[in-house]
Amino acid sequence: MNDDTRPVFNIADLPEVTEREGEWASSWKVLTPNMRARGGSLGVSYMRIPPHAAAVPFHWHLREDEVFYVLSGRGVLRYGDELIDIRPGDCIACPAGTMVAHQIANPYDEDLEYLAMGPHDPHEVGGYPDSGKIMVRALRQVGYLRGAEYMDGEPARPRILDLIQQRNK
Repeated sequence: MNDDTRPVFNIADLPEVTEREGEWASSWKVLTPNMRARGGSLGVSYMRIPPHAAAVPFHWHLREDEVFYVLSGRGVLRYGDELIDIRPGDCIACPAGTMVAHQIANPYDEDLEYLAMGPHDPHEVGGYPDSGKIMVRALRQVGYLRGAEYMDGEPARPRILDLIQQRNK
């Protein structure tokens, strides 16, 4: 069986990615590396947050549920306005569509290891309350929105009327 169709992967055989920028730090291994290529949408990753760091910004998902299962170490879940201590055996459910943001940090002196599970929706929209950013996956964009009236920036004469007039000449 080749890697494209293989259903079993061992964590020891998978590549680990590590990113660190100050107190933003994590390492991960995608445990389902061929799931999307095989038509699936669910994914599972092994995550490791080193001491005194957070992996990702405080965020919410409009379309993607996320579940985390703590394997070892201790950490703190920021969920909405709450700070909740987490430990091995804890399973954390973050449902989509609630706009309740979540974030996991490791303020302790040992690594925090957990599994992160969720789908990869090509039309996902997410928000980052601490910075005000919005992510629109289908547009491959993360940035800032500004409020505007529905007709703001539109021309006084609808462009379609000019196009019709040009076509009919």
